[in-house]
Amino acid sequence: MSRLNIGRDHWNGSWGNCDGTSPCRRQLNETIMKRILVTGGAGFIGSNFVRMVLSEHPDCFIVNLDKLTYAGNLENLAEFLEYQNHKFVKGDICDGTLVEKIVDEYRIDSIINFAAESHVDRSITEPKIFVETNITGTLTLLEVARDKNLERFIQISTDEVYGALGPEGKFTEQTPLSPNSPYSASKAAADHLVRAFGHTWGVKYNITRCSNNYGEYQFPEKMIPLMINNALNDKELPVYGDGLYVRDWLYVYDHCAVIWQILQKAPPGEIYNIGGCNEKTNLEVIDVILNRLGKPKSLIKHVTDRPGHDRRYAIDASKIISELNWRPSVGFEEGINKTIDWYLQNQDWLGNVVSGDYQKYYESMYGNR
Repeated sequence: MSRLNIGRDHWNGSWGNCDGTSPCRRQLNETIMKRILVTGGAGFIGSNFVRMVLSEHPDCFIVNLDKLTYAGNLENLAEFLEYQNHKFVKGDICDGTLVEKIVDEYRIDSIINFAAESHVDRSITEPKIFVETNITGTLTLLEVARDKNLERFIQISTDEVYGALGPEGKFTEQTPLSPNSPYSASKAAADHLVRAFGHTWGVKYNITRCSNNYGEYQFPEKMIPLMINNALNDKELPVYGDGLYVRDWLYVYDHCAVIWQILQKAPPGEIYNIGGCNEKTNLEVIDVILNRLGKPKSLIKHVTDRPGHDRRYAIDASKIISELNWRPSVGFEEGINKTIDWYLQNQDWLGNVVSGDYQKYYESMYGNR
């Protein structure tokens, strides 16, 4: 694996400190505070969470279960695979026997479920896999959490389960679920299962519903890394419809930090909206990227919109702000500059993930629009 520029300033300077005294070299401390099964821990948000915990909480032990599909990438964890308090297992969350074995062997007390098929466009062309992973996989994890009486089950969900907003208003935790894509429908179904296991069997759970994440290690099917990659290569930037769709942008470190707080402090049974307080249209985000990279707006190409495209999402995060005293620490200007810098400094990583099958996928998504 190639060594990556990890961006130590994001994590209090502690990333990659393998100097003989760090957790990757020390004997594993048997008095571990938390023993967590992180599913989907080689993906975008999951790998950032694993990196944060291993860097900032060395008394925590993580088993990282990931199927390593197209968006799961062990390069995201290159400098953490040697840590004694991090065990990577390649496997499927739908495999109940494997999940139960992991929980027993490593004395797991909590599960944080990041594992998901998450790209709306793919859910429109291949909905079945979203049902299998997002619903059946979550059910499998819940059954183990119930049978083993785990301390906590945290379901990482999305604001998309609420549906679309008009020009005013924000999603609260009381907003009825009204998903509009196969992806969001599968996540809403999983949320209902989590709540049902809590009500019926007493599984101690939390559900988090976050706005759009961005940051390092994001697979370039999602808008921000897609636009960065295309702009770097002077390729057209495909923009759905008029480009005025509005999303609330949350820097991935802030998301990871508040999930840790929820694990430590939140009472079971609570649902939390997590937002970045950064509403932007797609065109506004793209303008920032083009200006930063010194690329012309003529690269923008408006393409046929995707079916059922939700116009606007916006998160009311007042509950988690008041109950856990959390606020986003990274504003959009700072976060997008950190993100662009990372992709500029890690073009080998980017080149690796956009080779091969990615090119076929890209052509199928945008070639005939």
